[in-house]
Amino acid sequence: MTLPPPSREALTALSNCLEEHSPQEILAWAVKIYGERLAMATAFGAEGCVLLDMLAQLGPLAKLPFIFNLETGYQFPETLALRERIQERYGLTVHFVRPKETVEQMEARFGGPIYHTNPDECCRLRKIVPLRKVLKDFDAWVSAIRRDQTPDRAQAGIVEWDSKFGLVKISPLANWTREDVWAYIRTHNVPYNPLHDRGYPSIGCWPCTRPVREGEDERAGRWAGFQKTECGLHSRRTVRSS
Repeated sequence: MTLPPPSREALTALSNCLEEHSPQEILAWAVKIYGERLAMATAFGAEGCVLLDMLAQLGPLAKLPFIFNLETGYQFPETLALRERIQERYGLTVHFVRPKETVEQMEARFGGPIYHTNPDECCRLRKIVPLRKVLKDFDAWVSAIRRDQTPDRAQAGIVEWDSKFGLVKISPLANWTREDVWAYIRTHNVPYNPLHDRGYPSIGCWPCTRPVREGEDERAGRWAGFQKTECGLHSRRTVRSS
């Protein structure tokens, strides 16, 4: 049964209320309210690994969300290996959601890679379109964004209407800091991507991610050389889907 879309006013009031609650409490609320109609996307960043650990603590009787990873075909081997570690550690299944074209098919169609010539289109085809396709079957989705990561994310509510994808968006870590995330990882011995220890505070696809330099912002290694800080999943602007 699909839940009717809530009003923006109701979501804002709810979000304000949840500001004082822990991410664990927010996740437990989301699972209780949405059940099988809840999805969670993870790219296995530090924040996503924290949320997966928190979900696992809800217990075996909890109806966990549909957890998935957008497998673009360009992910680091370390990221793919972390998926296996996460699944083994917690007994969770993280499904791959893939584009309709393989990397080889797409690059053949364009006459080569487009990640260094048109990264927005590459992100649209490898991430936005597959995400829109999978989210159409759900009423709400969980993201691992923090407000202090980018200007777009600074506007995120704990709960809000995601007009780009047409469902409720829940961001339990919105008011956490990077320090909060890593304190949780250390305290709870959460598995994380070893690339974080090699100068990659933010990890995306390998062609568009480099280590950051001393004094740089934590997302400076993403799409270096472009005026781009988001793949489009969490930006406020509308991205065409066809």
